Amino acid sequence: MIKTHKPDILLSDLEMPRMNGVELISHVRADQALADIPVIMITSRAAAKHQQEAMDAGVDVYLTKPFSEDELLEHIHKLRRAS
Repeated sequence: MIKTHKPDILLSDLEMPRMNGVELISHVRADQALADIPVIMITSRAAAKHQQEAMDAGVDVYLTKPFSEDELLEHIHKLRRAS
C-alpha cells in the first residue's frame, strides 16, 4: 500500500502483527522510491536497545507512549519542512 500511495510521513508502532516496525522501516529504507519518507516510531518500548534498533533501521523520531499530541505535531512539522 505504501508503494501505491506514498505518504508524506510514516507513523509506525514497534510491535505489530506479521511484521514489526523495525522490519517495516528496513523494507522502506531499502526501496529507493520510498527511502526518503520521514518515519516516526511510536511505541511503549522505552529501552535504549529498542530505540537503537529503530534508529539503526532508519527511524527519524522515536517517541515512547504516553506522548503528547503537541510533541508529535512538532516532530511532524519539522520533518515535513526538512523534506
